[in-house]
Amino acid sequence: MLFSDIQNQLNAIFPLKNDAVVFGLLMVILGLVFYTSSSQNPKLRAFYKYVPMLLMCYFLPSLLTLFHLVDPEESKLYFVASRYFLPASLILLTLSIDLQGILRLGPKAVVMFFTGTIGVVLGGPIAVFIVAMFNPDLVSGETWKGLSTVAGSWIGGGANQAAMKSIFGPTDSLFSAMVAVDVLVAEFWMIFLLIGVGKAKSIDRFFKADSSSITELQEKMQKYSEGSQRIASTTDWVVLCGIIFGGVGGCHLLADLVAPILKEISTSYPDRFGFISKMSLDSSFFWLIISSTTLGLMLSFTKARSYEGVGAMKLGTLFIFILVAVIGMNMNLRAVWEYPGYFLVGLIWMAFHVGLLFIVALIIRAPYFFLAVGSKANIGGAASAPVVAGAFHPSLAPVGVLLATLGYALGTYGAYLAALMMKAVAPDAVD
Repeated sequence: MLFSDIQNQLNAIFPLKNDAVVFGLLMVILGLVFYTSSSQNPKLRAFYKYVPMLLMCYFLPSLLTLFHLVDPEESKLYFVASRYFLPASLILLTLSIDLQGILRLGPKAVVMFFTGTIGVVLGGPIAVFIVAMFNPDLVSGETWKGLSTVAGSWIGGGANQAAMKSIFGPTDSLFSAMVAVDVLVAEFWMIFLLIGVGKAKSIDRFFKADSSSITELQEKMQKYSEGSQRIASTTDWVVLCGIIFGGVGGCHLLADLVAPILKEISTSYPDRFGFISKMSLDSSFFWLIISSTTLGLMLSFTKARSYEGVGAMKLGTLFIFILVAVIGMNMNLRAVWEYPGYFLVGLIWMAFHVGLLFIVALIIRAPYFFLAVGSKANIGGAASAPVVAGAFHPSLAPVGVLLATLGYALGTYGAYLAALMMKAVAPDAVD
C-alpha cells in the first residue's frame, strides 16, 4: 500500500510541471558541466577532451525529456528564453563587436569565416537537391522549415536557430529531429577540429601556410584582453541591464508596430505584396530578432561598447547557454532512429562546408587556426568558437569571440536566405 502511494505521488509530480523547478534543474546541469569541464581532474580532462562541453549542455537536458522527468510541451521556458534571453543575448553579443579589430586580424581570418558562412548557406540547398534526386519524399513538404533551424545554428548558433524556428514554425517533432541533426553532426565535426589542434603544425605544412602570424596575433589579443577588462561596479551592472532590457523592450515595441502593418498590407494587396507573408516579413518575432541584432551593431559604435570590459560578452554567452539547455530539453533523442534520413542531409551539408573550407585554405594558404575558428564561428557561434580558439592558446579565445559575434550578426540574414533557397529546391515544398 505504501509503495502504491509513493508511486501515485511520483506520477503526480512527474513530469515536472513547475517551470521554476525545471529551470533550476537546467541551471544545475549547466553549472555541473562548466564546473567539471574546467576541473583539473585527469579523468574529467580526458573525458572532455573527446566529449565537447557544448554537446553535454545539449545532451544532459535532453535526458530529462527522454526519461519523462519533464514535458517540454507543457513548459513555457522556451517562450521566455526565446523572447527575452535571445534578443538580450543578441544585443550583448553584437554590442561587443569590434569591426576594426576583426579587420586587424588579417584578410585570411575574415576570408575563412565568410567561406564557412557561404558553405552553410549554399550547402543546405545543395544537400536538399542531392537527396531529392534519389529520395524526394525525405526533403519534401515542410522539411525545409526544419532545415532552416539547422542553418541558423550553423551560421550563428543557438540564438539564430531559435529565430528560424519562430519565424518559419516547423512542427515540434520536426524541430526535435533537426536539433538532433544539428547537435550530433556539428559536434562530430567539432571532435575532428579539436583533434586537429594537436596536429596544427603538420596541417599548416600541408597548406604551406605561414603560421608566424598566429604568434603575433596571440600577443596582440592578449594585450587587447588585458586592456579592456575592469572591475565592474554595481552602477555598471545596473546601467548594462538598463541598456539590454530597455533595448529588448524597444525591439518588442517596434516588432509589435511593424508586423501588424505589414500583415495588413499583405492581406489587403495579395497580388502585389503577397511576398511579405511568404517571406515571413509579417512575423513579429522576425522583426524582434532583426531589430535586436541591428541595435547591438549600432551600439557597438558608441561608448556602450565599453561595457564589454565588465563582462557583456560573458553575460550574453550565459543567456545563450540557457537557451541551449532549453533547446536541449526539447531535443528528442529517439529522432536519431526515427529520422535517419535527415542525418544524411546533415552529413552532406557539413561535408560541403568542410570541403569548401579546405579548398579555400589551400588556395590562400591559411593557417589551420583560421580554418578551425572560422568554421566554429559559424557552426556553434560564441558558444564554440572561443573553445576552439582557446585550444590553441587561452589568449586567442577572444579571436573566436570576435568572429563568432560577427556570425551572430549575419546568422539571421544568412539562415533566412538559405531557408528560401532550400524551399525553392525542395520537391512539393509547403509554406
